[in-house]
Amino acid sequence: MFRLAANLSYLFGDAPFLERFERAAKAGFKGVEYFAPYDHDPAELIARLRGNGLEQVLFNTPIGNRGAGDSGLAAVPGREAEFRASLDDVLRYADALECRRIHIMAGNANGPQARATFLANLEYAARAFEPHGVTPLIEPLNRRDAPSYFLTDFGDALDVIAAVGGIRLQFDIYHRQIIHGDVTAGLREMMPVIRHMQIAGVPDRQEPDTGELELTHVLGTIRELGYDGWIGCEYRPKGTTEEGLSWIRRAGLEP
Repeated sequence: MFRLAANLSYLFGDAPFLERFERAAKAGFKGVEYFAPYDHDPAELIARLRGNGLEQVLFNTPIGNRGAGDSGLAAVPGREAEFRASLDDVLRYADALECRRIHIMAGNANGPQARATFLANLEYAARAFEPHGVTPLIEPLNRRDAPSYFLTDFGDALDVIAAVGGIRLQFDIYHRQIIHGDVTAGLREMMPVIRHMQIAGVPDRQEPDTGELELTHVLGTIRELGYDGWIGCEYRPKGTTEEGLSWIRRAGLEP
């Protein structure tokens, strides 16, 4: 049976970041994910995880220079050395936090050179991650939210996974619905390579039972397919996070 993880970059946003771990645990979550740990000492994060009985289930590779508009480095030609050097920090945190899934951010790029860069960097990452037992993940993002992002198509993601051994898919239900629709057909097709999921309501990225998706049907398909990993709750609550968590009970789930 799948499990729900609190995305601390979105949920409990009315509290300082380090206080969100306790809020997540009190709400019943057993796992957390967030964009990046790099601004915090690993020992502090370990204390927050262990002190609240939480598992670190996912974080992202560094995005680069946020002020310059970066959203990752893996597909950006000319920044291969920067990307590969960043993996030392990624693995240091992954080992310390016992996190075994890392989302590799492709970044803003396009064209054949970007694809060649992406494939080469993913091959490098897969080799680097393998001795640590860490699975590298890629995730297509929709062009409405990420207009210049390199990876914006689930078919392209499958082609990349076929080309680079060891890479797996992060299936974000929100992005899938905006890019292609046909969420449950995509789940059926791609489940063999899915190692992490995320969920939010469409189109406003609020609680997952709001908007155009029929949540019961989507979750039923995930159960039917036997997925037993984590689903990250990566949405923006309408009000306080705790008030909005009633969607979990309505869906017949537990955090």
